[in-house]
Amino acid sequence: MKAAVLHGPQTPLEIEELELREPRYGEVLVKMKASGVCHSDWHVIKGDWNHFPFPIVLGHEGAGVVEAIGPGVTHLNEGDHVILVWRTSCGQCEMCQAGRPALCERSPAAGEKARFRGTHTTVHQMVNLGTFSSYAVVPEVALVPISRDIPFPQASLVGCAVMTGVGAVINTASVTPGSSVAIFGAGGVGLNCIQGAVLAGATTIIVVDLLDTKLDRARTFGATHTVNASQDDPVEAILTLTDGKGVHYAFEAIGLVEAPFVQSIRCTRRRGMTVWVGHAPVDTPVTIDARDLIFEKTVTSSMYGSARPQIDFLRLLDLYRTDLLKLDELVTRTFPLEEINAAFDVMDKGEVARSVVVFD
Repeated sequence: MKAAVLHGPQTPLEIEELELREPRYGEVLVKMKASGVCHSDWHVIKGDWNHFPFPIVLGHEGAGVVEAIGPGVTHLNEGDHVILVWRTSCGQCEMCQAGRPALCERSPAAGEKARFRGTHTTVHQMVNLGTFSSYAVVPEVALVPISRDIPFPQASLVGCAVMTGVGAVINTASVTPGSSVAIFGAGGVGLNCIQGAVLAGATTIIVVDLLDTKLDRARTFGATHTVNASQDDPVEAILTLTDGKGVHYAFEAIGLVEAPFVQSIRCTRRRGMTVWVGHAPVDTPVTIDARDLIFEKTVTSSMYGSARPQIDFLRLLDLYRTDLLKLDELVTRTFPLEEINAAFDVMDKGEVARSVVVFD
């Protein structure tokens, strides 16, 4: 089988032939059909996150078909179409029992399992998946069966970007109808924060980015106002657009540098809520003035859109079927696995809502 392998940070992904062991108890062999290209993978490539082992098959936003099942698998059958879940849950810990499976205390660590093998060494799987591969063996709990009418590229994006963005707005923040929202970043996750705000009934949706092309795309997804942060101070612009009050909710969906984290707090009104959605590089400091919070503001984060995958994935697909959720528009370009580095290049330049790797 073929896979895109990263041997170390700051190096290109290499397409290699790997061996993949058979599924064991509770595991499933999936023939991959599509995998989104996400900034989380890019963080690993750049060396922003240093807790991943090498060599490793990246990719965590995937969809495919069940090829074979191991012993003990009870809820899946060969031929099922599935979306892969990058953060699984045990069902037994305090957070799972409290209905917060995205915060599971026993979810596998990054690269914990290694089911691939190269010529001379074991090859790890990103977050227990490794979807930049033609096949993957994953735990049954990491799969959500879906209807066969959903295209695989669109389905794959539900597994991360869509769930993370829409979920941050609807599940984590519980945005209310008629409210105002600011979103920092118009990449894959930011666009889905916009979609979540539209679904929640927000009437003012202000999107901040540095590129006009991305802001143009944000308007097609539902932004009512846009701010180019390379030209205007985003906090001042948001205050102007909200009669000096600030927004009810702000979402930081970039996760790269300090400024948007701070701005996402300062642009909210009294008792406003800020949700940090972007996963920043390791050791990213954020310094705020204590008085930034004095008027009972709330700052929180969102892990995987507070997802309940077995429930939320299917609801998102129902919204797609009824034209209430844009998935086709997210798939800007598709690439074969052999062009995986080009897919990251166009993502890094902001040329796509989402690049998707497709398999035969």
